[in-house]
Amino acid sequence: MIVVKIGGRTLSNFQSIARDLIGHQPFVLVHGGGDLVTEYSKRMGVEPRIVVSPSGIRSRYTDERELEVFIMVLAGKVNKELVSELLDLGVRAVGISGVDGPTLIARRKKRIVVLERGRRRAIPGGYTGRIEEVRTDLLQLLLHSGYSAVVAPLAKGIEGEMLNVDGDQAASRLSIALSPEYLVLLSDVEGVMWEGEVVRRLTPEEAEELARKLGAGMNRKLMMAAEVARSGVRVAISSGLVDEPVTQALNGAGTHVVPS
Repeated sequence: MIVVKIGGRTLSNFQSIARDLIGHQPFVLVHGGGDLVTEYSKRMGVEPRIVVSPSGIRSRYTDERELEVFIMVLAGKVNKELVSELLDLGVRAVGISGVDGPTLIARRKKRIVVLERGRRRAIPGGYTGRIEEVRTDLLQLLLHSGYSAVVAPLAKGIEGEMLNVDGDQAASRLSIALSPEYLVLLSDVEGVMWEGEVVRRLTPEEAEELARKLGAGMNRKLMMAAEVARSGVRVAISSGLVDEPVTQALNGAGTHVVPS
């Protein structure tokens, strides 16, 4: 069993990804869909708000209205379209979100610090959460019955609310809990780039050291990969825009973070 994460531009290549996944059943597929959320937010008159952390990471601020769009688009439209496409190919697929079960339990960020006009400012945390617990009962039931799961990155808050959570974090925490053979993070780049070349193999320690030298985005992904590798699970960060992207990643394409 493998866990695969897709999002961003890789969703545009889902036909190829889906055909490739036929040979890797059962699997857990975690998906994003932020671009589509942005599109539907604007259609509904909800203007997305982007905030910048003191370390320079840009992220979407999720208020109550934006959360409603996330739920509708991610757990509804995107999730069910991916499931439908997999079903058309003969894959026994079931779509859930982290709320179901519940599978993902997160703590809401009460306050976050952002940079505005060069100054730090604390604002309410909105409806974004950090995953604190993974319950695998529902996923294990599906996997042991021969089903593959398609998971939208939403979580149940410890205070009962629903929360938006990071897709990479969801895939990483699920991998630590499920102990798959591999976590495959499909991206719109070939792998982790350093000095103009793809870094092919890293230990968790090497991954953390390199992450400190990288820009926002890939550094966070690499830190998560290191955490997963420490749990004994191999991680591949590879392009999702090629033919047979999952198979290529498992055969050595991209960057691999492996247990020490």
